[in-house]
Amino acid sequence: MGEAKISIMEKYGKSITIIATAFGVIMMVGLGLYVVSQRKPNVSSENEISQPVPITSIGGLGRIEPRTEVINVSPSPSLAGARVKTLLVKEGDWLKKGDIIAYTSDYDLKKAELERAKKELTVAQENLNIVKAGAKEGSINAQKAIVSQLQAELQGAIATDRAKINRLQAQLASEREERQATIDRLQAEKNNAQAQLNRYEQLAKEGVISASELDDRQLTLETADKRYQEALAIYRKTISTLSEEINEAQALATQRVNTLNKQIASAQATLNEISEIRPVDVAQAQAQVESAIALVNQAEVDLDLTIIKAPIDGEIIDINAYPGENISSDQGIVEIGNTQEMIVVAEIYESDISKVKLGQETQIRSENNSFDGIITGKITEISSKIGKKDVLETDPAASVDARVVEVKIAINPEDNNKIKNLIYSQVIVNILL
Repeated sequence: MGEAKISIMEKYGKSITIIATAFGVIMMVGLGLYVVSQRKPNVSSENEISQPVPITSIGGLGRIEPRTEVINVSPSPSLAGARVKTLLVKEGDWLKKGDIIAYTSDYDLKKAELERAKKELTVAQENLNIVKAGAKEGSINAQKAIVSQLQAELQGAIATDRAKINRLQAQLASEREERQATIDRLQAEKNNAQAQLNRYEQLAKEGVISASELDDRQLTLETADKRYQEALAIYRKTISTLSEEINEAQALATQRVNTLNKQIASAQATLNEISEIRPVDVAQAQAQVESAIALVNQAEVDLDLTIIKAPIDGEIIDINAYPGENISSDQGIVEIGNTQEMIVVAEIYESDISKVKLGQETQIRSENNSFDGIITGKITEISSKIGKKDVLETDPAASVDARVVEVKIAINPEDNNKIKNLIYSQVIVNILL
């Protein structure tokens, strides 16, 4: 057996050695190739990084608006609290500038004030004509009658007031005398009760009378004193009341006399004035006419304020107040905008605004699929003010405090009808560079 094993090793030993050597060589060559491949730079990757991809557009969010913006049509602030009386439009109506939208609740009142102002103007003009023509004898006699009537009224008032004051003064004297007599009588009763009490106190000390009899006298004195104090209070109140009535009657009499004297003086002055035609009278009457004209003009302005008119050519977009409802100072009666010329207001980041120029072409698509496809336009205005974002992104991680610049884009006419009913709809804007 040992010899057999040795013969086998001798027979195959050289072949095994050759195979093992060849396998080792192959492994070394493979490992070398791997190391070389890992050390070789990736030329194509470095070239891709070093060559930046060119930027062909700038993106931003925007909103659709009429070119003139949406206007809330409200009445004048002087008509605060006004309500809608009559509404003459509905949503979708197209109006020309100056067309009537509604009448406010003050319309009838202001119309009546205008009519009254016109009538006052007519009276002032007629008065001017009378002054220029001179007063007639009948007017002079009528004015004399007014003076005589006022003088007679003055005499009657003086007599009436004097009689009233005399009556009050007589009543005061009578009350004073009557009340004083009562006070004197009650004073005497009080003094007598006091004397009786003093005497009974002495008798009580001597033991002649009982304590109850002394108490009776004490009660009699207290009762007499109370009646005396009540009478004294009534006296003072009566005298004070009558004195006040006399003073009031005298004051009213003086006021009435002064008023009638002024009226007489005014009537007498009028009588003197109408007796002759003076340039100053004509000038005064003319001034009254001019004042009346000014009141008519003011009334016309006030009436016009109650008539709500379209400030621009445009379409009624929304109605915020119907007949009978109060008009909000913020929302107004209606919203109107020129939907025949739509624009997009885009918000471009401050870092990109230097690349934006007037006249650049833009592509716009709806963020919420409110219209199909892409519409186009050109940049017509770039704001000079930087502010915060107004159009919010749907991405919750987006910064709402990002600083942006508003850019206005005029929509090409062929795309206008697609978006004229999508005011304030949110869009995505690409500005082509």
